[in-house]
Amino acid sequence: MKQQLLALCTSLGLLLTACSGTPAAPQAAQPAPSTSASKASAAPTEKAEIMVSAAASLTDALNELKSTFEADNPGITVSYNFGSSGKLAQQIGQGAPSDVFLSASAKDMNGLEEKQLITKDTRQDFTQNELVLITGASSSVTIDSFEKLTDSSLKHIAVGEPKTVPAGRYAKEVMDTLKISDSVKGRLVYGSDVRQVLTFVESGNAEVGIVYASDALISKNVKILATAKSEWHKPIVYPGAVVAASEHADAAITFLSYLTSDKGKEILKKYGFQ
Repeated sequence: MKQQLLALCTSLGLLLTACSGTPAAPQAAQPAPSTSASKASAAPTEKAEIMVSAAASLTDALNELKSTFEADNPGITVSYNFGSSGKLAQQIGQGAPSDVFLSASAKDMNGLEEKQLITKDTRQDFTQNELVLITGASSSVTIDSFEKLTDSSLKHIAVGEPKTVPAGRYAKEVMDTLKISDSVKGRLVYGSDVRQVLTFVESGNAEVGIVYASDALISKNVKILATAKSEWHKPIVYPGAVVAASEHADAAITFLSYLTSDKGKEILKKYGFQ
């Protein structure tokens, strides 16, 4: 009897083992969930928003370029921080968030490069400009040269602050070259950037001002009296570079490449840049 019970228990044990093994096979082969997980991990990368710190003189051109760039690069959106190149360089040096720096002078870009705050191999000159003497569109001022800034009837001459505004530095170089700095010193009105200089003349707060040709072109409220000879000042070149601390370096490089493309050059030329 005992032998019969032992045989029965053994048979039941084998049966249970066989039954329990039947659902185990599907568990061992479950590739479907892992496949769907892989697809989830391969989702498109997050869209990039880049901050471009740019010289004030580029305002109008870059605002137009923003629309075409974002249309051609739907994964990237652009925000701008406009100001004088010197102040923008200071902000970047102090850790302000920025992905691209577009300067109106080599000097301010050089300062950041020396401190390794830009990615050196992304730096490139993307446009040039000229320096012009302007007055209000309805002004009676009739001087036709920078040399005539010594005219005593001119009580207010608007220029950029030379320490931080490249246009102001170029204006100072012109006046030093022409040896008229001492005679106009007491009549200079300083703007925090070149667009403020333009506003001083547009509003009549200054009879004349020294700005870039591109600034004069976009305003219907001023007229050009004279253009400075290139040998009177250092070359007016605009360098651009990716900021070393950028978290979106690839998108920043894409923006710089677009700026120097045929489309970018066409827009810059439309706004008076060379």
